[in-house]
Order: sequence, then structure tokens, then C-alpha cells
Amino acid sequence: MIGIMVVSHSADAAKGIRDIAAGMSGAGDDVPIVGVGGNDTGGLGVSVGKIFDALSEILPKSDGVLIVPDLGSSILSSRTAVGLLPPEDAARVIISDAPILEGAMMAAVEASGGSDLAAVANSAKEARDLQKSDH
Repeated sequence: MIGIMVVSHSADAAKGIRDIAAGMSGAGDDVPIVGVGGNDTGGLGVSVGKIFDALSEILPKSDGVLIVPDLGSSILSSRTAVGLLPPEDAARVIISDAPILEGAMMAAVEASGGSDLAAVANSAKEARDLQKSDH
């Protein structure tokens, strides 16, 4: 099973997006989905340590992990955290270029069907093309 990690500058946003992706995708408890956000003192920001710790927890429970980050420094912090992993674990992590909410949800749907990491990452990336309105 592929795990999904939502990385946001806000702990509340990360948790909320995680809850939406888990609840609305139908993945429930079948897909490990975690939300990581906020800096080390609880404010807005991104913590490499929090991302690394979450990866260290979710990787042993999954075949790979898709990270869905929000903004620039969450991507950089995610890359740094992945770089701290042993090479065999780092090879099982992809950082997605997808919109955070839609990407996390589509990834959860794909992962709940038992797809591999590449397919889950591709599904998240396709979320960029979702049309929300005709206007």
C-alpha cells in the first residue's frame, strides 16, 4: 500500500486536508495518510524534522510514500528530509507537483485501489487539470 503525506505551512491545514483526503476518497484506514505542518514552535512554517519523523513512521507501513506539499519551502524541506533517509527508503518517496487538496484526494483514491507509487503520483499530478468551474 502507498502512503500519502500532506505537507503544509499550517498544521491545521495539513490535518484538514488529510482528513478530507481520507474521508472523501473512501480510503479510510486502508491508506496511511498523514498531515505534517507548522514549524518546530507550532507557528506557520515547515519543519524538516517533522517531515523526517513522519516519513520514518509511515515508510515501514507502506510500499512507498507520495508527499503532496503546498508551497515552495515545503517542497525544499521535503527534499531535505528525504535526503536524510537511507538511500533505499529515499528511493520509495516521490514529492508531487500537484495541488495539495485535489492531489492528496486523487492520490488517496488511487492508492486505495492498490496502485503502485508511480500510478498514485500520476493520479495526483492529473489533479492539476481538474476544472472547478465553467467561468
